Amino acid sequence: MTIPGKVVAITGASSGIGAATARHLAALGACVVLGARRTDRLDRLVAEIEGSGGRAVAARVDVTAPDDLRSLVALAVERFGRLDVLVGNAGISRIGTVAELDVAGWSAMVDVNVKGILHGIAAALPVFTRQGSGHLVTVVSTAGLKIVPTQAVYAGTKNAVRTLLEGLRQESTSGALRTTSVSPGYVRTEFVDHAVDDPAVREQVQRDMAELGLDPGAVARAIAFAIDQPDDVEIGDLTIRPTRQG
Repeated sequence: MTIPGKVVAITGASSGIGAATARHLAALGACVVLGARRTDRLDRLVAEIEGSGGRAVAARVDVTAPDDLRSLVALAVERFGRLDVLVGNAGISRIGTVAELDVAGWSAMVDVNVKGILHGIAAALPVFTRQGSGHLVTVVSTAGLKIVPTQAVYAGTKNAVRTLLEGLRQESTSGALRTTSVSPGYVRTEFVDHAVDDPAVREQVQRDMAELGLDPGAVARAIAFAIDQPDDVEIGDLTIRPTRQG
């Protein structure tokens, strides 16, 4: 296993997939650097990981702010001497038809889901280049693979991320950079809590996720697999597409 000792930064680490990934990677011996807006949750997670013998630090990160991503990467280098992996996990969704014209919701999804990933790349890529190695692992979604009503803009943001990462992969000919996209289906998280305004619809979606959704730990294990052994694999509703240019 190559994970012990690796330094892994994770955005959106205060709950759901991000928190599960932090716990799992720390248990495997990685040094985890956690970023999210909810610092109270981050502090509890760091204490939990350290209490179990792991190594973790955290910082407040709003992925729409480029300086926050630069600070997260700098924290990794300052505390652990390097950054091996950046897991771009932070994301939001607004569920609704395009005809509802939720312009504010569209802008928020673009800012977090697309610009947030770009800000992470901009922060991490110079460090990866200087080190001669680095890995971008990005959580996208099966919503971008099978387009369904009410998720058009959300799916569009996820496909935008797939496109930019593929372009980056093709441009990165030095062999220093590896990219991986992980595409979960429904996952049992708080993700939908702010995605739907109508209480009845939100309750139905929450029931569907509780019944059909993956446990966040399953996605965490897929991310760990991608970091440790980056071969193409499909696991249930998870699709992992590792790519390497060298």
